[in-house]
Amino acid sequence: VMYRAPFSDKWERRPLDWAMDRIAQLTKETREKGFIETRDGAVLNHLTNVCSLGGATMDNEENYLIKKLFSGGLGIVSIENQARI
Repeated sequence: VMYRAPFSDKWERRPLDWAMDRIAQLTKETREKGFIETRDGAVLNHLTNVCSLGGATMDNEENYLIKKLFSGGLGIVSIENQARI
């Protein structure tokens, strides 16, 4: 994996395990910042600071799994697929 740190002008080689852990860590931090569990006594369990935009190269099965993971697992509200373009 090639990684460029914020504000750096150099690329570094990093192990794949490091990259996967970093992505998971940043996703978790972002989710914790924006997750809304309840509002006015109503259970929401949604996340509004992350979105997903799929493309036309993804098939129905991939879109189904993404929708289940992102909405049910992470609570992401904004999920769109641009397959009709």
